Amino acid sequence: MSYKALAASILANSVFSKEASRAVATKAASSAQQFALLMQCFLSEDSRLIQRSAWCVSQAARLAPDLIKPYIPQLVQQLQRPDASGTVIRNCARILEETEIPEAFHGPVMNTCFQLVTTPGTAVAIKAFSLTILYNLSSGYPDILPELQLIIEEQWETETAAFRSRGKKILAGIQKQKR
Repeated sequence: MSYKALAASILANSVFSKEASRAVATKAASSAQQFALLMQCFLSEDSRLIQRSAWCVSQAARLAPDLIKPYIPQLVQQLQRPDASGTVIRNCARILEETEIPEAFHGPVMNTCFQLVTTPGTAVAIKAFSLTILYNLSSGYPDILPELQLIIEEQWETETAAFRSRGKKILAGIQKQKR
């Protein structure tokens, strides 16, 4: 399948069903070439194509984690884009939460995740994924743990149950590390 054919199939209907997105993700996970085509859609200039392909990229990365590794720089760029949609940021964060991030990107990813977690109005899923990314990176940067703990505790009363659930797990992990 070519890029044009894949893009056309993703944009073909007014609604992009779960079944269709699963099929695209499964096909993309079948080879590096197919994955590259999906990433080309995700990194395109077409906002509708980007949003629709974002979930497919996330699912394909779960099916074939090694295929996402060459694209981590682009995921980090997308995560940092101020004009990126919530869908794009959420799916980039979801992928980075489950992926080993190369050391060269630790600083930019930590800065972006701290910014996302502390910005009022950031979607709860983005905050939850960002908290986990920060906690995962704290194994190499234990000095961020107090700040991470403080952020969770400060937002505890005003955040949703989903934030508190993720925060509770991370706080338990922080306490375990202190022992």
